[in-house]
Amino acid sequence: TEDPKKVADRYASAGVLLPTVSDVPRTDYAAIEDYFVNFLKLKPQGTILDSHVTIGQNWCQDVGIYEFAMGATGKKVKGRYSFIYVYENGEWKINHHHSSIMPEGIVTAEPITDTEVRSLFDLWNNALATKDPEQVARRYSKAGVLLPTVSDVPRTDHPGIVDYFTNFLKLEPQGEIESGNIIVGTNWCQDAGIYEFTLGATGDKVKGRYTFVYVFEDGEWKISQHHSSVMPEGTKPQPITEEEVGNLFYLWNSALATGDPDAVAKRYASKAVLLPTVSDVPRTDYELIKDYFVSFLTKQPQGEILESNITIGHNWCQDAGIYEFTMGTTGDKVKGRYSFVYVWEDGQWKISHHHSSVMPEAFLGPAPKPAVKEEEPALSLV
Repeated sequence: TEDPKKVADRYASAGVLLPTVSDVPRTDYAAIEDYFVNFLKLKPQGTILDSHVTIGQNWCQDVGIYEFAMGATGKKVKGRYSFIYVYENGEWKINHHHSSIMPEGIVTAEPITDTEVRSLFDLWNNALATKDPEQVARRYSKAGVLLPTVSDVPRTDHPGIVDYFTNFLKLEPQGEIESGNIIVGTNWCQDAGIYEFTLGATGDKVKGRYTFVYVFEDGEWKISQHHSSVMPEGTKPQPITEEEVGNLFYLWNSALATGDPDAVAKRYASKAVLLPTVSDVPRTDYELIKDYFVSFLTKQPQGEILESNITIGHNWCQDAGIYEFTMGTTGDKVKGRYSFVYVWEDGQWKISHHHSSVMPEAFLGPAPKPAVKEEEPALSLV
């Protein structure tokens, strides 16, 4: 039909298209339609050459090789495809469509040895020695990403990378790789391991873990990804007991008792996610979490943990189980399943993840109970 709207209509409401000739995932109707506006100018018609089908419950999958004849140019183009279909509103729709070029014919590899990969670090280290943040930033590729050691902010463009090194270079750092592992691919390579910096401004020595991913761009090797992190065993965990983890719930419950949604929202971490019991919308920031409790607190809820399972990690802990709420406005009692993941943030334990759900058997019917091994009767001596 050469109508991009009719093509986009074949995709499900939550359809995702990873197209052959665009880096941009298309995750809604408008974006999918936009992709086909240009693609249909080639007047493509496809033929499946190799197909592998899987059928599930209200979904199915077809993956393989297809070939397009481009009516506008006469060219034939092969590609790999994955279609996942779902049954939606009475018909089968495309929920996921991933199309890619045949990889073996893409590029000719630029040769590089392990020794040459390791020497790429020296180019970066020499740039540090100039104390010029522009020279350091020029070692990164056009789409380079820096996840720096001492900043929470990913640096995803040239100005961001320059900004980081403007401050870091004041320490006069010089690095040395202590150990590393190298992988060489097609026009990319990776060097990951442990390095140590001597900071000329203070004399301090600082170890860290590093990952450099290099790509061959515009005739030279550049840093596509640089991830630097502190040595994790050197960070001291905040001690907490299982009893103290259990008591974190009651800090949250006490905030509920205030009737103040702001007080409740402040129990959540800066990057918290709340998946609430009675809303389909994930709450992923302070305002959204507060908004949820504006309505919920009108019921005057107070909770009690009926069953708890606790796990303690390095500056995080988890409490998952069953809780029951008494609604002060109605006297109703409501059970639910909960997962709290807490993190140590700004000197206190905060809720990083809170997932609350209804008891499913009330809607889906009773499920088989797990088998419980019966204890053998004790032998009695007569």
